[in-house]
Amino acid sequence: MKPNPVLLRCCLSLFVVLLATACNLGNVKPADPAPRESHEAPKAAPPAPAPVPTQNDKAQQELQGGIDSYENGNYKFAARQLQSALSLGLEGRSNQARAHKYLAFMHCVGGRQTPCRDEFRKALEADPAFELSPAEAGHPTWGPVFRKLKAAKPLRK
Repeated sequence: MKPNPVLLRCCLSLFVVLLATACNLGNVKPADPAPRESHEAPKAAPPAPAPVPTQNDKAQQELQGGIDSYENGNYKFAARQLQSALSLGLEGRSNQARAHKYLAFMHCVGGRQTPCRDEFRKALEADPAFELSPAEAGHPTWGPVFRKLKAAKPLRK
């Protein structure tokens, strides 16, 4: 039995056409969908960028970081953070007094009486109404230093 040459040519032609079509399918771009009416609400504008921290925001972060470091026993780092907060222009008399209070605590416990007194003096200059908590005031190292300064003549700023 001999193959039919016409049928063979038809099959070969069909194969070539299918192969060519398959190769071109990767180059075909999908048609753009027809525009549709939208019943959706317009999209909201993208959110505004986060505000840039101000100098006082940085000072507040340093104050809180210094207090946290102090409470965790990292006194050298706490002192740097508290001093940084003050150098950055920490706002608020009570915040300034708190920074000086923690600096005073560290000096007092370290046996540095003059810097201890100086920091408590700065705390009282920043906020003349500043007081230690009862537990802080009863501390045997810094309590007497603070009470003596508080009882002294009114401080001038």
